[in-house]
Amino acid sequence: MTNMLENKSEITFEDFSRVDLKVGRVVSAENLKGYKKILKITVDMGNEKREILSGLAKHYLPEEIIDKFVIVCTNLAPRKFGEQTSNGMLLAATNEEGKPILLTVTEDVKPGSQIS
Repeated sequence: MTNMLENKSEITFEDFSRVDLKVGRVVSAENLKGYKKILKITVDMGNEKREILSGLAKHYLPEEIIDKFVIVCTNLAPRKFGEQTSNGMLLAATNEEGKPILLTVTEDVKPGSQIS
């Protein structure tokens, strides 16, 4: 598997400060009809709920991620998948076997909390 960071160029602190990362709680998840790899996930962000489409379906059953506190990039431009739109991105790390491991928060943090 190719390391996704191999061809990434250095960014400034100002570039990074534009990324808005917050804690969200997964309130529902289901397989996206017509897409074998995509889960449709609803995330409680504290002041709103967002639908996020994520390529985790081959690695997680929907019920495995419900009630998890996840890290969400909230200011990523929306992305269309057929008739559905993803409004954010869940962060994950890739293990040695190439499986994405959903990044979660283990301490008591409210949905919508800013990550800095």
